[in-house]
Amino acid sequence: MEAKAKNRSSEKKKRKGLFTFVSELKDELKKVSWTTKPELVSATKTVLISVFSFGLGIYVVDLIIKNSLELIKRIMLFIFG
Repeated sequence: MEAKAKNRSSEKKKRKGLFTFVSELKDELKKVSWTTKPELVSATKTVLISVFSFGLGIYVVDLIIKNSLELIKRIMLFIFG
């Protein structure tokens, strides 16, 4: 009997705890300063342009290094056969 009573009380506490958590979560989310749509679009554009620019920069540097090593290889083959 006592075990059943303890299980019921713990279930009520879990439910109460869950509802309390959700209620507090809603209250906290109301306090959040959300970005406006124009701010979000602007930040997204900035991130996309930055990622593209850095990717292109890495690609160009990679090509330069690759072609430089290929040139050194050809010169060494020309000199040493």
